[in-house]
Amino acid sequence: MEKANAKIRKVAVIGAESTGKTTLCRELAEHYNDIWLPEYARSYVENLNRPYNMDDVIGIAREQCRLEKEYTTKANNLLFLDTDLIITKVWLIHVWKKCPEWIDQEIKNSDRLVYLLCDNDLPWEYDPVRENPDIRNYLLGLYRDIIIQNKFPYFVINGTGKNRTANAINIINVLV
Repeated sequence: MEKANAKIRKVAVIGAESTGKTTLCRELAEHYNDIWLPEYARSYVENLNRPYNMDDVIGIAREQCRLEKEYTTKANNLLFLDTDLIITKVWLIHVWKKCPEWIDQEIKNSDRLVYLLCDNDLPWEYDPVRENPDIRNYLLGLYRDIIIQNKFPYFVINGTGKNRTANAINIINVLV
C-alpha cells in the first residue's frame, strides 16, 4: 500500500560543491531513522564518457524529479534531498544563460519543509566531478536569492563535523 505523499516532509539540502551536503543528508537520515535521496547528477556525470551538455542537465533534472516521487513513497516521515532544482536552475543559467520554464514551475510548486543551505565554511576538496572551487560564494548567493524570491523557509547550516549535523538537527526539531 502506498503512503500518502502529502504526509512526508521534505528537507532539501543545497549548497555549492564540497559543502558537506551528502554527508549531512546521510547523517540526518540516520538520526531520524528515515531515508535520503542521493544527487542523481553525480552518478550520471561520473559514468559519462564525454563532457556533459545542456540536454544532459535537463535529463538529470527530470530523473531527479522522478526519483523524488519514488523516494517519497518509501520515506516514513522525513525525506532528505541531496540536491534540488534550484541548483539545476542556477547551473543552467550560469553555463547556458537559460532555463526551461518547467523547472521554474517545479521550483515554485516544491513542497519543502525547509531548505538547509550549506555554508562555504568547509574547505573545497577535489574530486573528478567537482569543477568550481572559486565561485562557491557566488553560487551560494544565487541559491539564497532564489529561495528568498520564492519565500521558501531556509536556514544556513555551518560548522564542521558533528557540529554541522547538530546545527541542522536543532533546526529540524523545531519544525517537526
